[in-house]
Amino acid sequence: MSALSTGRTSCKAGFPVARSAPAPSRRKTADGKSAAERPGGRASSRSSGSVTLSDVAKLAGVSPITVSRVLNRPELVTQNTIDVVREAIARTGYVPNLLAGGLASKRSRLVAAIVPTIASSMFAETVEALTDKLGESGYQVLLGLSGYPAIREDGLLDAILGRRPDGILLTGIMHSPATRQRLLAAGIPVVEIWDYTPTPIDTLVGFSHEKAGDAVARHLLGKGRRRLAVVGADDDRAILRRNGFRAALAGQGITDVPAVTVPAPGTLRTGRDGMARLLDGGARPDAVFCSSDIVAQGVLAEAQSRGISVPGDLAVMGFGDLDFAAYTFPALSTVRIDRRAMGRIAAETMLARMEDRGDIERVIDIGFEVIERAST
Repeated sequence: MSALSTGRTSCKAGFPVARSAPAPSRRKTADGKSAAERPGGRASSRSSGSVTLSDVAKLAGVSPITVSRVLNRPELVTQNTIDVVREAIARTGYVPNLLAGGLASKRSRLVAAIVPTIASSMFAETVEALTDKLGESGYQVLLGLSGYPAIREDGLLDAILGRRPDGILLTGIMHSPATRQRLLAAGIPVVEIWDYTPTPIDTLVGFSHEKAGDAVARHLLGKGRRRLAVVGADDDRAILRRNGFRAALAGQGITDVPAVTVPAPGTLRTGRDGMARLLDGGARPDAVFCSSDIVAQGVLAEAQSRGISVPGDLAVMGFGDLDFAAYTFPALSTVRIDRRAMGRIAAETMLARMEDRGDIERVIDIGFEVIERAST
């Protein structure tokens, strides 16, 4: 499943009124008929009434090459010219032939982005920031959803590479050997996000999930909690956080850390079910680390339904700092990731790679922040 995410256009009030595009020509052939009227004949693009690049140029009061630059190399023209040409495009309904432009410039002006889901703001905000930043340089984003686990990533990649994108953005660093081989063979810029490794396929913008789990463990230990548990989804990154959490606790002599795994992506329902399974199994934790804020919301609901006081009897920690986290009752402690910064920096890295700049930082760690609220 994929969708094309388009950039924004703006129209300025007071754009001068120009004469409309000329009426389609109906030139006659020797037998007095137009091409469209001849049996088996074919009308030209002008005969069929479609708007041309020259029509846009006339309406905007610029040359056809300027219109082409706005479409393909907007960084070479002024913002005022971009606005004027885009308004002319909007008025005429002109649809540029991106395939022809791509063949001429050897660029498709497409960047493909593969993320697990956009059902929550966890990845949606990153994609929005990526799209906005790339759009400023005339690139569009082709979005593919890989699901949990990334079962569709290989198939998506086959379809995407056939469209000759100028770059590819991938979520995470866990890819099949076939995916890695195809990407290396394709020789196009790749940016991996939402994870960390010193040896990415090409470049990376992310953070360490193990360190995030370690930081949560230290936060809860600092609050005097000693009976800790995990309710988490079964995706790769959630498992890395759980591993970091358990390793930090083991370093403090705490090795009995019960965990309940729920299907990814986690939901309020699976969070509540996971907490019920934890308690019904005999565990009596005084702190629970959840793989996401949504799962944590379910844990809060189940605890409250059983008369368990939060944070008196139980501390609850989420992950992601989604919009609602500060407004649950009690307000949810969590781990904040600057999702928009990740998308913006990933776009900047992608642009630098596509422009063959030599001063590219291959691995960028954007870090994270533990946010303490009432639930801990």
